[in-house]
Amino acid sequence: MSLLADLLSTVFERRYIGLSPGDRDNRPIGELADELMGTRGEVSGLVFAQKILDRFERMADEEKLGFFRHLAVAMNIDPARVRETLEAHEQAPGKHTYREFMVAAEPRRQELIRRLNQVPGATGQLVAMRSDLLRLGRGDVELQALDVDFRHLFASWFNRGFLVLRPINWESPAHILEKIIAYEAVHAIDSWEDLRRRLRPSDRRCFGFFHPSMPDEPLIFVEVALTKGVPGSIQGLLSGTRAELASEAANTAVFYSISNCQPGLAGISFGNSLIKQVVADLSAELAGLRTFVTLSPIPGLAGWLEKTGQDHENVDAQRLRSLAAHYLLAAKRPDGAPLDPVARFHLGNGALVHAVHADADTSPKGRAQSGGAMVSYLYDLPKISQNHERFATTGQIAASQEVRSLSNAAAKIQA
Repeated sequence: MSLLADLLSTVFERRYIGLSPGDRDNRPIGELADELMGTRGEVSGLVFAQKILDRFERMADEEKLGFFRHLAVAMNIDPARVRETLEAHEQAPGKHTYREFMVAAEPRRQELIRRLNQVPGATGQLVAMRSDLLRLGRGDVELQALDVDFRHLFASWFNRGFLVLRPINWESPAHILEKIIAYEAVHAIDSWEDLRRRLRPSDRRCFGFFHPSMPDEPLIFVEVALTKGVPGSIQGLLSGTRAELASEAANTAVFYSISNCQPGLAGISFGNSLIKQVVADLSAELAGLRTFVTLSPIPGLAGWLEKTGQDHENVDAQRLRSLAAHYLLAAKRPDGAPLDPVARFHLGNGALVHAVHADADTSPKGRAQSGGAMVSYLYDLPKISQNHERFATTGQIAASQEVRSLSNAAAKIQA
């Protein structure tokens, strides 16, 4: 009876929402938000939350900006109240004064976002809402502060404990496969046949992280090639005429594409957990795997070479490898982090710069961004934690001796 009651309650709530006079309520969306914050009944709260979400999806950018500014200003913290409650807690520490301070220190818009998320299916809509906020709020200090609240909540809702790793293969549902094609951000998938070549052979794997509230939307996915040895060309790896390798014969797993799928989850990191989980799953499946590496683009190399007076289009392969190695190890942002975004990702996950390859990506995109150079980052399992700790605390970059020698050679020539 309890299960039946829960099912009937869910059906009732959804029907109630569907029959609510949302389209006839023409009040500004900011007023609806204030109304939602004032409700006490669960069903009435769901009704107002659904109205807000539906209205937002239909709004033009200027209207969305107006809604974001309402949240940023009208639902911000009251600094005077925060100071008052903090002083009270300092004078009389205890449960009550601490609770009062916590209430004052949390913007009301955080609770609004939580209430919006109570609507079935709302999590995906809120992720899309943050995508709009990131797009429309660039350079706006108040809207950037609002994004801190979205990011704070999403970091909890999308933590590793809630994520599910699912293998994606040629037998996966069509709507999932369509999204793999659409979201592939590193090496474009040109056709269903191209996708089949990446998923169906025995020496190919694909894994994605999913969230229970967004079961049909991959958050991030990784494409893996099983090989003998470390490959030095993405065209060779993806060739339609290559000889298929029996998975049991492979000794190397190559992560050749990692794609974040949801712009609204920018800054919420899944990559570290994804790679570690995939390594664990592949190791359990295939005992012969000994090496786990990437074949990664170097997206900032061409721009850096131009700024330093180098011509990436007219340089021999060995010279390009040296310059690329020096860029990866020595080019830094003002905060001291590596200039290259892919390097920051993998080094932050505990990988080391293992090898640099010339003529590795001969596509127009590969030539334009790095002169065709690519890099392999090695995930040396016993050393991942040590590499990560050194990189996080001192900025030290782990690299093979070969890569260091290449970088030193480039540094001497430039000096």
